[in-house]
Amino acid sequence: MYFIDVILPIPLKQSFTYSVNKDEAFFLQPGMRVAVPFGKSKIYTGIVYKIHSNDPPSYETKSIDQILDEAPIITQIQLKHWEWMANYYMCTLGEVVKAALPSAYLLESETIIKLNTETTASESTFTDDEFLVHEALMNQSSLHINDVRSILDRKNVVSVTKTLFEKGVITIEEEVFEQYTPKMKRYLKIASAYTSEENLRQLLDTMNRAPKQKEVLMTLFMLSSQQKKPIESVQLQKQSGATAATLKALIDKGVLEEFFQQQDRVRYQGEENNPIKSLNKAQQDAFQQLQNSFEEKDISLLHGVTSSGKTELYVKSIKAMLEAGKQVLYMLPEIALTTQLISRLQNYFGEQVSVYHSKYSVNERVEVWNNVLANKPKAQIIIGARSSLFLPFHSLGLVVVDEEHEPSFKQFNPAPRYHGRDAAIVLANLHGAKTLLGSATPSLESYYNALHGKYGLVFLKERFGNVMMPEIELVDVKERHKKRLMTGHFSDRMLEEINEALALEEQVILFQNRRGFSPFVECTTCGVAPQCPNCDVSLTYHQHKNQLRCHYCGYKMHMLVSCMACGSETLDTKGFGTEQIETELKVLYPDKTIARMDQDTTKGKHAYAKLIEKLENREIDILVGTQMVAKGLDFRNVTLVGVMNADTLLNFPDFRAHERSFQLLQQVSGRAGRTKKRGKVLIQTYNPLHQILQQVSVNDFEEMYKQQAEDRYQFKYPPYFRTIKITFRDRNFGKMQKASSWFAQALKISFKEHVLGPEQPPVGRVRNQFISNVLIKIPKQQSLAKTKAVIAKVQRSFLAVKEFSSVRVIIDVDPY
Repeated sequence: MYFIDVILPIPLKQSFTYSVNKDEAFFLQPGMRVAVPFGKSKIYTGIVYKIHSNDPPSYETKSIDQILDEAPIITQIQLKHWEWMANYYMCTLGEVVKAALPSAYLLESETIIKLNTETTASESTFTDDEFLVHEALMNQSSLHINDVRSILDRKNVVSVTKTLFEKGVITIEEEVFEQYTPKMKRYLKIASAYTSEENLRQLLDTMNRAPKQKEVLMTLFMLSSQQKKPIESVQLQKQSGATAATLKALIDKGVLEEFFQQQDRVRYQGEENNPIKSLNKAQQDAFQQLQNSFEEKDISLLHGVTSSGKTELYVKSIKAMLEAGKQVLYMLPEIALTTQLISRLQNYFGEQVSVYHSKYSVNERVEVWNNVLANKPKAQIIIGARSSLFLPFHSLGLVVVDEEHEPSFKQFNPAPRYHGRDAAIVLANLHGAKTLLGSATPSLESYYNALHGKYGLVFLKERFGNVMMPEIELVDVKERHKKRLMTGHFSDRMLEEINEALALEEQVILFQNRRGFSPFVECTTCGVAPQCPNCDVSLTYHQHKNQLRCHYCGYKMHMLVSCMACGSETLDTKGFGTEQIETELKVLYPDKTIARMDQDTTKGKHAYAKLIEKLENREIDILVGTQMVAKGLDFRNVTLVGVMNADTLLNFPDFRAHERSFQLLQQVSGRAGRTKKRGKVLIQTYNPLHQILQQVSVNDFEEMYKQQAEDRYQFKYPPYFRTIKITFRDRNFGKMQKASSWFAQALKISFKEHVLGPEQPPVGRVRNQFISNVLIKIPKQQSLAKTKAVIAKVQRSFLAVKEFSSVRVIIDVDPY
């Protein structure tokens, strides 16, 4: 007897054993997919983990349904990496598999119901819903579970299908659907009967009465003589100005023949590769130091100020790796950044660049996966967001993590709650590859590791072309309010600078870290603000849709006319978001083009690219945005950057708030003056003497690092201590409190004063679930593995308490 252990994409700790016959056992390899039955009627796609001949003693094994692959789609190194991830981030291997594989690979079963022909049921025993389903089945042979949902107009239809099944009216079948569909392109050619000159002449003579069809044929001859490749039907239709019906008529007559060819969705259409720019002296020195650093250490941190040309150093390092025949992974925190970088890298490396992130369709992601797996020439450099580190690399030589300080590298929901930078370092280590971390404002942890010799450290202190760092000015808004020098949310200084920049036909970026029109609406009579019914948070007003919306659960309602509490029509908007600034600017500068970049305006796949392209082509005068505009984008003509309110960043209940504020403000400033003219940055604040703002205004990263590191040391936070956060969620407040206290008490037995909480977060209820957090701090000398073992043990005991069965426990390692 032969058996295989299978990983299923579900949050259960163990793998599952299935029996296979001798031929299957010899054919199967770890990393292949198999469809397996699970539970009473579900069919899942599992990943083969091990092949062996040890019969599990405790249960009888089921046999597999079918083998889905000819060869493994997951490599051994990937499996090792995923095991590490499950282990380190305290989640299950199934959850990692679900996050890692494109969903088209994880075929789930689809339930099909059919009428049972062997029994006849009396319709008098049916409920209304059962009768509707039965009637639908009388008219068609089978129904998909989604059809039943639409017939009954409700989501949960399991009870109806179950009772019909028990009454013997229907049979239930499970079908596995293959989700990936290759892209087919339609081409047209002249039918073989008309290829001889004589037949062709006769054909054209008969077509005098069908001028449109004749025009199509003439266009086809013209295109055929111009290009050697087959003619696409779309191209022919466009060029000849014909309709689809005309083409169909020619195909039906047998004059044209159609044929299809499979085509990659991800294609590069561009010129020949450009030569790589030569580095200036500062870059050349930094590149040399980088090479020396890689000889001694596998990880190096490149600390280069904004606009110093870090990308050119990456390009040079990538080129060296490609020449050595290795693959390269280039990770970015935001999809917005990939748009600009793709075109830059394609200029140099052309076809060799592939892109992988969540705005790509499932089919596109499958194609990139297959290309990387087959180690194709077009998949030698992968640019992507954090999910790109799951790809099946063969010979990874270099991992570049750009803007490594970015919080976007951390995955918060669902599990695995991994950090892209840390997971990439482990991946590179498994491949024996080098890791290059780059940032103008490195995270405290990375900088600490570099200073203590764990990473190599390379500085790039000059901006490219000796451009000066922007001049940063703090504007005291409190003072301006007193002197009545504010116009809306703009100080007189801000407007003065904007006017000057626009007069010189330069561009302006304004930054405000709140989207929507205003964060909340308040009744000026009774002081009540409309709250979300599902979360403990006020609703944000979005003017362009005249809606109040919750940014936590998505709840929305029409803007109120009168107060819900006292009925008076005295509602006033408080605070301001990007939308309100955009509205004010349109009044101040009616003849200028103003655009907004936030989550509301960049929903589509190409929305980022379009906005960035417009800014580059100088079609936008002022761009208002949230932190999306702060990242490493490169605009040549932006000379002024305005921060509308720096205080919202600083006054945040988080031990990283000051570090994050410094990084964000420094990054925003870096968008100004990237060519010859010195840029200007204005930061509006109620507290211009705040130490972080003072440090930003003189670009003093070292001072910020020293001060923050001292605070972290005093209060026992990373990089001196590791942290694990455990979150409890339940709809019942009392139960959630009791559960979190029980868990915290159990942990305090082992970890004593290193356990903080349980404590409610600033937003204590989201989607009708109350939340509480417990934080564990782990000193450097304490074993991380043993700490996790204790937590897992407490969790097992916790799950055995029946009273807490509904409480959801989320464990997040390195949570911030």
